[in-house]
Amino acid sequence: MALNPRCGAIRACRRVLERAFSLRKVHSIKDMENTLQLVRNIIPPLSSTKHKGQDGRIGVVGGCQEYTGAPYFAAISALKVGADLSHVFCASAAAPVIKAYSPELIVHPVLPSAVDEVEKWLPRLHALVVGPGLGRDDVLLRNVQGILEASKARDIPVVIDADGLWLVAQQPALIQGYQKAVLTPNHMEFSRLYDAVLRGPVDSDDRHGSVLRLSQALGNVTVVQKGERDILSNGQQVLVCSQEGSSRRCGGQGDLLSGSLGVLVHWALLAGPEKTNGSSPLLVAAFGACSLTRQCNHQAFQKHGRSTTTSDMIAEVGAAFRKLFET
Repeated sequence: MALNPRCGAIRACRRVLERAFSLRKVHSIKDMENTLQLVRNIIPPLSSTKHKGQDGRIGVVGGCQEYTGAPYFAAISALKVGADLSHVFCASAAAPVIKAYSPELIVHPVLPSAVDEVEKWLPRLHALVVGPGLGRDDVLLRNVQGILEASKARDIPVVIDADGLWLVAQQPALIQGYQKAVLTPNHMEFSRLYDAVLRGPVDSDDRHGSVLRLSQALGNVTVVQKGERDILSNGQQVLVCSQEGSSRRCGGQGDLLSGSLGVLVHWALLAGPEKTNGSSPLLVAAFGACSLTRQCNHQAFQKHGRSTTTSDMIAEVGAAFRKLFET
């Protein structure tokens, strides 16, 4: 029987596509491993000669009467990753609840009128996470604006998430050009920011380009767009984190990301560009936090399946950290 030439051409085309896909996959895995090695380079070794606070003093600004879980998740994640001290600056109504979640956290019931109170602590902090469970009260957001200004004046790295991103979308000048800021928007938060800064809709067919353009428009501020794959850019380079996670999308995972990122940003800046092979320390830190969050999700899902919650994921931080960064 004679072969149909068209069938042969189709098979040949399919082989070419399969090979191209395979090569892209291998290249992607290699890029992931290379970047994970840079994350390993910035992690400070444990040592009995260190003093309390040396490996990180992280502050979380957030927590109102309705939202007490988010700041807890961010702050406890920072401790689990390796920070020595974790502070939460929250509303008075939220403080007793957050204290009840964990005795390890230092809780300051100072919101909403908090600028002076938080500013007193800024010299003792290595990084600030702004937004988890913050709410959108106008008085509160005005005070958070003051906290961000005070943090910039002291050159303190800031990770901005959740309602902190709502504030930035209203006033992009707050972080314009501040290259020690990292923004961690989800899909909706990214669209809002993009429209506020670039005055137009996101090109959904070009996620890489959209994240790059937003970062550049903000003065090369590091942006992490969370999604099926996390896209990261500092306006010069684009990284993709496709570490295996799961299909579970419970609330609180972004808080684990922001809290762990606060610690990794401090470590990356302390290590310097020589440990990141010339790559942006903040970009490397963000890649590490994304990878860790996804690995925690994956491990928790293997145990709990559909019932997985962020508390289950946080319980996996130690094992996930060892798997990614210490083996």
